[in-house]
Amino acid sequence: MTPPKNRLPLAGSERSPMPGAREVGPANPNEKVEVTIRLKSRAGKKPIVSADAYSQLPKKRTTLSRAEYEQRHGADPADVARVQAFARDHGLTVVETSPARRTVILSGTVAAMSDAFGVVLKQYEHPNGKYRGRTGAVQLPPDLHDIVEGVFGLDNRPQAQPHFRKRRGQTGIHAHDAGTSYTPPELAQLYNFPTGVDGTGQCIALIELGGGFVPADLSTYFKQLNLTHQPAVSAVSIGNGSNSPTGDPNGPDGEVMLDIEVAGSIAPGAKIVVYFAENTDAGFLNAITTAVHDQNNNPSVVSISWGGPESSWTQQAMTSMDEAFQSAAALGVTVCVACGDNGSTDGVGDGLNHVDFPASSPFALACGGTHLVASNNTVSSETVWNELPNGGATGGGISDVFPLPTWQNGVRVPPSANPNKNIGRGLPDVAGDADPYTGYVTRVDGQPDVIGGTSAVAPLWAGLIALINQQIGKPVGYINPLLYSNAGAGAFNDITSGNNGAYSAGPGWDACTGLGTAIGTGVGAALGAPSTAQARKTGTAG
Repeated sequence: MTPPKNRLPLAGSERSPMPGAREVGPANPNEKVEVTIRLKSRAGKKPIVSADAYSQLPKKRTTLSRAEYEQRHGADPADVARVQAFARDHGLTVVETSPARRTVILSGTVAAMSDAFGVVLKQYEHPNGKYRGRTGAVQLPPDLHDIVEGVFGLDNRPQAQPHFRKRRGQTGIHAHDAGTSYTPPELAQLYNFPTGVDGTGQCIALIELGGGFVPADLSTYFKQLNLTHQPAVSAVSIGNGSNSPTGDPNGPDGEVMLDIEVAGSIAPGAKIVVYFAENTDAGFLNAITTAVHDQNNNPSVVSISWGGPESSWTQQAMTSMDEAFQSAAALGVTVCVACGDNGSTDGVGDGLNHVDFPASSPFALACGGTHLVASNNTVSSETVWNELPNGGATGGGISDVFPLPTWQNGVRVPPSANPNKNIGRGLPDVAGDADPYTGYVTRVDGQPDVIGGTSAVAPLWAGLIALINQQIGKPVGYINPLLYSNAGAGAFNDITSGNNGAYSAGPGWDACTGLGTAIGTGVGAALGAPSTAQARKTGTAG
C-alpha cells in the first residue's frame, strides 16, 4: 500500500509478521477495532526523571501526587483535542481520554482504521492461533506526528507470555531428588521478611493478560494457611479484559492464582487489585498505565509476571511502557517484573542470547529465580534455577535496548555473551525461589498444585515491598539505586553456584540471580525501615 499523501511514518512502530505466521487474507473490513494513541508529555521529550538521576537523589526523596503528576507530565489538552479532531475526520469514535495516562482510545472499523493510519490490516495464522496484523510503520499526518509517541491495537497479536512453570516429571540435574514445596509464608520466613506487619494500608496491583480467579478458591487457600485474616481481592477490567477463569489449571488461571496467592499471603493486610487486559501490546500498556495512575485504589506496588523477548516488541511499545514505569517512579510506586523462564536465550531460537521485556526496563525491579532447599526453617542451599532443556531456567543477561544505568556501574556487569559484546542494562536485579521442583503450594481451579517460575518471584518481592512500605509509613518507590548502593550491607543472600545458559553465577551481582535473594529485614534497612525496636516504639510494627 502506498502511504497517503502528506503522511509521515511513526518511528519505532514498524511491525513484521510473527515468526512462523502465515498470511491468510485481508482482515474483515467491518470488524470493530479499538486503538490506543499514546501522546507525548506536555513537559516535552525530556524523561520524567532518568534512571541515572535517581541514583544521585537522597533516600528521603519526595514524590508527586497523581494530581500533581497529571499537571506536570500529563498530555497537553490541546494535543488531546487534535487527536479528537483527527478521529472525527476519519469517522472514528473517541472511547476514552486520559491526560494523566497520556492516552486517547479510538474505536472504528478495520476499513476506517486502515485509512486513518495508512496501514493494511491482514489476518495471519500462527501455531498459537490467529491474529490481525500489519507490516511496516504506522503513518500519521504532520499535525499528529510530533505529538504522538505510539499507536497500539491495530495489530492484536499475543504480545506476552506468563512466566509460571508447573511441576512436571524432572529430567534435569534434580531428577533424582524427591522434590519439595513451600507455602509463601514459609518462604517469607526463610528469607527473613519483616514480622509484625501485614501490608495494612498498602495496595498491590497485579497485571494479568488472561485467565481469572475464583473467590471460593482463594478463600479455601487462605484458610488452609491459617492467616489471621484474608486479603481483600478485587478485579478491574481494562478494555475487553475481564476476570474470566478458564477452568483449566494448566492455562492462564495458574498465573493469576499464583500471583494473588503469593502476594496475598505475604501481605494479607494489603488490598490486592487485579487489572485484567487483553494480551496485546495495547492491552498490556493500558493495564500498566491504568494501575499506575489509579486514584481510587492508589497502588504502591505493581507486580508483573508476563513478558517477552526484547526482539518481539516494537520500539514504540518499549518506549511507552518504560515511560509508564518512569511515571511509577515519580509517583512512588515500585514495579516488580518477572524476567523469564527460558534461560539466557529467553526462548528465541536464533542462536543468540536475549533478555525479557518489560523486566529489562531500568525502572523495573527485574526478578530472577533460584532452586532452594531448606530444612529446620533454614536455607540449606540455594543455586541458580536451571532445569533446561525441558524444565525451564531463570532469564537474565544484557539488554540490547537499554544502556547500562549508572547505579549498575559498581557491580561489574559483563558485556553481552553475544558476538556484539554489547554493554547494556544487566538483569535480573534480585531473585527468589522459582524452580517448580522447589515450588510454591497453590490452589488453582479447585485443585492443589505446586507452581514455580519467575512469575512467583515478582509477587514475592511485591509482598515484601508492601511490608516495608508499612514499616516506613510511606511507599519506598523506585528502589533499584538504593538496593545497589546497599548491596553489601546484609540485604542479600549471594547466590554463587549455577548458570542459566550463557551466564554463570559468582560472587556479587551476576546475570542469573542479580544481587541475590532477599534478607528481608536487611532490604528493609537499606530502604530506610526502622529497626524492630524502633518500630515497636513508634507503633509501626503492628
